[in-house]
Amino acid sequence: MKDIRKKVAIITGSGTGVGAATARLLASQGCHVVINYSRSADAAEQVAKACASLGVETLVCKANVANDAECRAMVDQALSKWGHVDIVVNNAGTTKFCEHSDLEGLDAQDFQSIYAVNVIGPYQMIRAAAAAMQAQQQGGVVVNVASTAAITGVGSSVAYAASKGALVTMTLSLARALGPKIRINAVCPGFIQGDWLREGLGDAQYEAAKLHNERNAPLGVTACPDTVAEAILHFITGPQIVTGETLIVDGGRHLNSVPLMRR
Repeated sequence: MKDIRKKVAIITGSGTGVGAATARLLASQGCHVVINYSRSADAAEQVAKACASLGVETLVCKANVANDAECRAMVDQALSKWGHVDIVVNNAGTTKFCEHSDLEGLDAQDFQSIYAVNVIGPYQMIRAAAAAMQAQQQGGVVVNVASTAAITGVGSSVAYAASKGALVTMTLSLARALGPKIRINAVCPGFIQGDWLREGLGDAQYEAAKLHNERNAPLGVTACPDTVAEAILHFITGPQIVTGETLIVDGGRHLNSVPLMRR
């Protein structure tokens, strides 16, 4: 298992949910963390406080990953504080909730806005951090947070599913292009318990979707932020020979018919 004590990790979208759980987990392993947010400033500060209580250093950065200059500035801030960047977790994501059969429910701007965060954002973060990671003797590692929507074509909207499919494909392309110094892998969660889905679906539909997914998953469970964070940690600290891989984190839900799941 790779030792990440005193390494530096940038986790995008880490004020809440999976990103926050990942920051706390990496901090528990002795890794310094950059907490990134675009709107949830108070939550990001709380995450930073929790990480600092574990004995690591933190940096809180407001940045929209769809903006290339803000991606580069976030990496520069990390380099100014620590002198190195070793890990990037591309977790920031967005969607528009729209039934797949409602073709009029999405327009070009919806696609562009979703792709800007879910696909272009990770590309820009990897590009901004690549030179710094390549400069490290042991190189660097990137984990992209995609979705089972990329594999199954379901999810909160067609645009969201397509964007996560593009993120998985980009993981393959950049894993090939940036080896041997940078390893790049992706995790694909299914339904994730938490406020993001509850707010998007509403309480009644959220509970129905959660129950449906649990009943149709061989393990009888759905993911939560902590279990997704564990999968992310696996790619960071696990076998260092692995790159360009995708890990599905859904209790086996993808093995059965899939409609009525969201991420």
